[in-house]
Amino acid sequence: MKHVTNRIFRLTITAIGFVVTTSTLAQEAEELEGIVVTARRVEERMQDVPISITLYSQEQLSNRNIVAAGDLAAYTPSLSLNSRFGGEKVSFGIRGFNQDVVTSPTVGIYFADVVAPRTGGTTGGGNGAVAGSFFDLQNVQILRGPQGTLFGRNTTGGAILLVPRKPTGNFEGHTEGTVGNDDLRRVEAVVNVPVSENLRLRLGVDRNVRDGYLRNRSAVGPEAFGNVDYSAFRLSAVADLTPNLENYTVATYNESDTNGVLARLIECERNPALRVGRAVFVAPAACNQIDRQNARGDGFYDVESSLPTTSSRFEQWQVINTTTWRTSDTFTIKNILSYSEFTEDAALNITGDNLFVVPGSFPGAPAGAPFQNNILFSEPGGGHLAAQSTFTEELQFLGEFSEGRLTWQAGGYFEVSDPIGQNANQTGALVSCSDFEDLECTGIFGAASSASIVHTRISFRNLGAYAQADYQLSDHFSVTGGIRYTRDRMEGTGGRVSMTFPTPNVPRGTCTNAVVYPGKVTLDPEDCLTTNVEESEEPTWLIGLDYSPTDDLLVYGKYARGYRQGGVNPTSFGLETWNPEYVDSYEVGTKASFSGILRGYVNVAAFYNDLKDQQLLVTAIGKPGSGIAGGQAIVNAGKSRIQGVEVDASINLFAGFYVDVGYAYLDTKLESLTLPTLDPNSPYQRLDPRDAVGGPLALSPENRVTITARYTLPLRESIGSITVGATFTHTDTQIATISSPFGILPASDLLNLNLNWLSIADLPLDLSVFATNVTQEEFPVNVTNSYSSTGYESVITNQPRMYGVRLKFRFGG
Repeated sequence: MKHVTNRIFRLTITAIGFVVTTSTLAQEAEELEGIVVTARRVEERMQDVPISITLYSQEQLSNRNIVAAGDLAAYTPSLSLNSRFGGEKVSFGIRGFNQDVVTSPTVGIYFADVVAPRTGGTTGGGNGAVAGSFFDLQNVQILRGPQGTLFGRNTTGGAILLVPRKPTGNFEGHTEGTVGNDDLRRVEAVVNVPVSENLRLRLGVDRNVRDGYLRNRSAVGPEAFGNVDYSAFRLSAVADLTPNLENYTVATYNESDTNGVLARLIECERNPALRVGRAVFVAPAACNQIDRQNARGDGFYDVESSLPTTSSRFEQWQVINTTTWRTSDTFTIKNILSYSEFTEDAALNITGDNLFVVPGSFPGAPAGAPFQNNILFSEPGGGHLAAQSTFTEELQFLGEFSEGRLTWQAGGYFEVSDPIGQNANQTGALVSCSDFEDLECTGIFGAASSASIVHTRISFRNLGAYAQADYQLSDHFSVTGGIRYTRDRMEGTGGRVSMTFPTPNVPRGTCTNAVVYPGKVTLDPEDCLTTNVEESEEPTWLIGLDYSPTDDLLVYGKYARGYRQGGVNPTSFGLETWNPEYVDSYEVGTKASFSGILRGYVNVAAFYNDLKDQQLLVTAIGKPGSGIAGGQAIVNAGKSRIQGVEVDASINLFAGFYVDVGYAYLDTKLESLTLPTLDPNSPYQRLDPRDAVGGPLALSPENRVTITARYTLPLRESIGSITVGATFTHTDTQIATISSPFGILPASDLLNLNLNWLSIADLPLDLSVFATNVTQEEFPVNVTNSYSSTGYESVITNQPRMYGVRLKFRFGG
């Protein structure tokens, strides 16, 4: 406790020191008009909210060409991405709190106040902002720190709020078209119709197509990967049932069908003395692929596919209904109801290899024969890779007493998420297949060649009750207290059949879970089912103190307990369940807005987090002959310390010229790691951790800074408003995994440019020109972590330079 107290004392002194330097400017501050957030489930001025927030308006999103969830991280310090399975399946991390596959999110994504639909899949799809979510928004708010009191689910890292535009009382709208490199073609259209005095509608559509930036050099499968092809539709309606009763409905449909991304081989083990296990015969084939790449002079975005069919598809629809009853000036009842369905299918080569047997590498293996390693398919005819329905119900009560000195909220949350049919996938390792979907394969590497069919069904039940109040002790001091009680239940049923091919095209399968089904021969995973349940009941809380000597200066301190539910993976044998993780979070900060010679705002937050029972990702290495090449598992093995400082500022240096600065310093350390002991009958021979004791956490760069400069030219109003802008982002070196010698991601520098001409010649026409990654920087954003089991490594690449022109026509209003 003394250790924590000393750290909090140092953080407090840092924040107070900054306040002293800015308070003299704040005395002449002007109110920052128009910057309103809903970080505490009510509308408040951003500078009055004691939370570290980054906000983007729709105009800022468009200027930066942010059209997908993964684009946000390029502009937001403290926000990191896990994009191992591509840009459509990213998961977010904030302040070092990262989400791994099959765990619950550390960062909750909310659209129209409703958390993202669940999914029981294995590739990270769902649980986030799907393609087509970033058009016609009021704003995007990124909240840092545990959000376990007021929001639908408990999260340890933060929350991202996507706030769509509500229908208005005006007939208005816009159409816009975008063209760019890689044959980019995007069309967006929105129309707002006031049907009557009491009914307003808003309809929007977003269609986006772009060719892939990863060129396939194998002549097998698609010509390019990393393409974009999505459609999104949104219908909103606001009905004023009475002067005090409003009903707001949002219906969305999003679908995407692409080739997915393909990893690029970067290195192989060339020393035969260092090749162990499968690497003895796999690494030489990988080295040949790399030699082919080098002989052709392949560039950073050249890849090789071994699958004739490769795809990544999802479909999601959702209906959200919010009813708000303002019973009086001091009491409001709000009910938020939603239902959604999410489905995902895929055919992927996870490690991006195109391998051929090297002569003499394996006894009896035919020289030159093609083989595939680490491939994943939705099981043909067996179900989707993921298919889940989610129902949520949230009832809120909001009120105030004592002429607004006491404001309070209370409510309850209920969530039910069940599978639609079953999740079913088919994986293969070191198999030579003419048609993997029909298991027409040859086991050219004997017992090392294997395939699996996996069926899972995951159900969630979440209940929560909360209350939070803010009391003005005086004109300058206020205290906040909140508590939430949550009950979570996750049940997983699943079975895995492991297959070998003693006879070509004739698989022999057994239940992989030898403890429950010893030696049972079958090709149907339904014969191998086991069920696991993880339940928890936990309180979380928040205590805060705010000091506001003027309307434009806020100093705050708070302590919060964060919690993330445990989980189930029924086919991770011996490691099927994991428990919740907990964080004690301490934060002090200041928000200052000012005017005079300089105008703008500067917000600073310093934080310290003590993370216990940490859910960590490990790589499970399969035993020879088990039928499992390996996999990933989650274990409660860690205790970590996370501390840092964040700065968010916007300054108007002179007429028309603004500079926005975002900076995050992040110091993470895994203080302890205790791996579980494997059962002797486990199909795994060992567990390789991703993080090292004493080292930083994965995907947590120490320094990250974003600087945006924008200048509006001094032109006559009849010409229109022309603004030019540039954004520079630097990210320090970071760790992807320690289990691969290539798991260190290098530092990166990105430069993005934009030009916006609004109201061209005083007409309702806007023109935008944008370019991202202008200097064509090339760097990996993640690794596939295959080296320890195969002797080669592959990386997921960043996106190359992208540019385009957008023309927008506005009407009505």
